[in-house]
Parts: sequence; C-alpha cells; structure tokens
Amino acid sequence: MFFSRVRPLRIPTERQGSRTVQSSEVHRAIDVSMLACLIFFCLVSAQSQQTVVPTVTFTIDFPGSEPDHYVISVSDSGNASYDSDSKPSAESAEVDPFHSDFTVSQTARTRVFDLAKRAHYFEGQIDSKNKKLAFTGTKTLAYKDTQKSTSASYNYSPVPSVQDLTTFFQALSTTLEFGHRLDYYLRYQKLALDEELKKMEEMSNRHQLEEMSSVAPILQKIVDDPAVIKVVRARAERLLQPPASK
Repeated sequence: MFFSRVRPLRIPTERQGSRTVQSSEVHRAIDVSMLACLIFFCLVSAQSQQTVVPTVTFTIDFPGSEPDHYVISVSDSGNASYDSDSKPSAESAEVDPFHSDFTVSQTARTRVFDLAKRAHYFEGQIDSKNKKLAFTGTKTLAYKDTQKSTSASYNYSPVPSVQDLTTFFQALSTTLEFGHRLDYYLRYQKLALDEELKKMEEMSNRHQLEEMSSVAPILQKIVDDPAVIKVVRARAERLLQPPASK
C-alpha cells in the first residue's frame, strides 16, 4: 500500500509576516509619492499657463539702416524690453548688442493693447502686397496670451491700427537708441553729448519720441555729473521735464 507524500503546510512565521507588511507599506509609499509628483507637475503646468502675461512684440529687420535689427516687447503688466544690434556711436565700426529693460506708462500700455485689439491681434493678412512701394524693412507684429499666439509680417500695412503701432514702436526705438548713445558718450566722449542732446531735444519738441521715462536714468546721470558742462546738463534737465511743464 502506497501513500502519496503530502507536503507539510507552511505556516508563515512572524518574520515572514513582518516582511510582507513592510513590502506592502513600501509599495503604498511609492504610489503616494508618484501621485504627489503627478499632482505637483499638473499644478506647475497649470500655473505656468495661467502666468502667461499678454504681450505685444514688434520686430524689424532693415539691412543698411541703424539699427538694422531690433525687438521691442511690451507686456500688459507694463514691463517692457528692447534688444538691438546697434552702434554705440556714429563713429563706431563695430555693432554693440544693446539690451534694455524698462517700464512703459499706463497710457502707452493701454494704447498698445487697444491698437492690437483693433488689428484683430494680427491674425490674417496685414501687408499691402504692393510691390511698387519702397522697402522700409521687414516688420513683424506678434501677440501672445494664454489663449492665442499670433503674428504677421509686413513692409507697409494699410491697416490704420497697424500703422499707429508701427509709428509708436519706431519712435520708442529712436528714444532708446538715444539713451544707448548718451550712455556711451557720457563714459567715453563727453564732448559729443551736446550735439546728441540737441538732436534729441529737437525731436522731442516735434513729438517724434516716445516714453522719455525709459531713458530718464541716463539723463539724470548727465544732470548730476559735474564733469559735464552746464549747457549740456541744462538740456538733459529739460528733457526730463514732463511735456505739460515744458
């Protein structure tokens, strides 16, 4: 008579049970950590989308002009930036990349975004497509917020709001380039300050400059510098005055 061999029932020892519990706890901890990471990344992603500030950007590329390339960005918060490939002085042979961070006035900010809205945020065609018109540089207007990102390039635009934006940004660039040169002359060529400030004052009187506050720091430096002759400091001081006081 044969009997089948019956394996003895293995009863988990206390040590095995402890290991099982520990393993289960480790898995739960990993799952919780992964879930926390996933929630964190979702929140960061959502926050990054929510913090996109509406911004209008103007870019121009015009070989042979001075500067031949520049970019201006104005955000709805009032923060603005300017980058150009320009020369620090008329006599300079080398291009000196120029960057400036500044704040635009509430009036200018409202104007820029109102004009962008009127231009339908540069969706569609804004160039005249008239080949007979003289080339005045490739200009690009762009708009970005959490909902959209649009841009359009043109040489000349018949759209009135685009024309007004172009005039504003070009005048703002002129103002900032004056500031760039004044900073250079103050450090290296003080005798050139008088002629530069005279040109700037004439253009200001003809309302061809925008946002003089963007160059107020360098104008104030000139006013405060005792090494600069009085007539030059007086010009700089006049440019610092608000239009109403003039």
